[in-house]
Amino acid sequence: MTAIKKVPGSLSNMRLDKVSAEIFEDFSRTQLKKWIIEGRILLNGDISSPKEIVQENDEIEINPVSEEKVSWESEDIQIDVIHETEHYLIVDKQPGIVMHPGAGCKNGTLANGLVYQYPELKNLPRCGIVHRLDKDTSGILAVARTEGFRNYFVSLLQERKIKKSYKAIVVGNVIGSFRINDPIGRDKNNRLKMAIRSDGKESESFIQKEKSYDNYSLLNVSILTGRTHQIRVHLANNQLPIIGDKTYNPAGRIAKNTSPELIEIIRNFPRQALHSFELTFFDPYLKNDVSFFSDMHKDMLKLLDEIKKHT
Repeated sequence: MTAIKKVPGSLSNMRLDKVSAEIFEDFSRTQLKKWIIEGRILLNGDISSPKEIVQENDEIEINPVSEEKVSWESEDIQIDVIHETEHYLIVDKQPGIVMHPGAGCKNGTLANGLVYQYPELKNLPRCGIVHRLDKDTSGILAVARTEGFRNYFVSLLQERKIKKSYKAIVVGNVIGSFRINDPIGRDKNNRLKMAIRSDGKESESFIQKEKSYDNYSLLNVSILTGRTHQIRVHLANNQLPIIGDKTYNPAGRIAKNTSPELIEIIRNFPRQALHSFELTFFDPYLKNDVSFFSDMHKDMLKLLDEIKKHT
């Protein structure tokens, strides 16, 4: 069974592999380090390296029976597979779908739908899911079909050799492009949130303006690190909250001089306006870089049209 434990204060600022050995005493440090490298142990829901520094209240998730593989029940759920090879799938995730079963969500997930379409994924940990998008974030992600590609992709993630780019519709305006290097860690007051912390983990996002509409903007965001909620936290902390983000823009910030019609549209937008539009990595079988793209989903396109119309 999967187990999740919080990092106690006494183990803060230590390596992930050392802390895992302290709190999961039934397993050797060697075994735990192997599982971390294989992506079978997650830190705050993310694949991390053994040397990653953890903080108090970080959550470490481990599946002790992962050697026996993890499987979930299949369900007939529409999954948009836009590219398929014998080694991996490229999926265009719809907004509103959770990645895999967990606390508070036992079914109806991307993993359940993947296993229905590709039953062989039952033989892989987490049904081949090697990275994730938040429930209400849409767009491109990769799913492994073989153990070899799974381990390869995990190594690329840990070595930061994967390019991931997003489009975000935000409140505010920017000039040109800039980089955000604010470190991110678990919010000390709310375990469901992340926050900028001086003792947080290195986090890097590159922000580029695509278009501006008075005091609203469409941004391209590329991330070199993959921290939980990274883009949402970085943009909110830089006074560029993503429209519809109930966690990091709970007050529903609105730009000055926004018309009443547009205020209602923005406040009723049902999710964070964030879309993963590009995924690029080196394909070890083709021996070259491959890039996959996804157009913004219709709800974000409609939101942009309404902003253009009312500004």
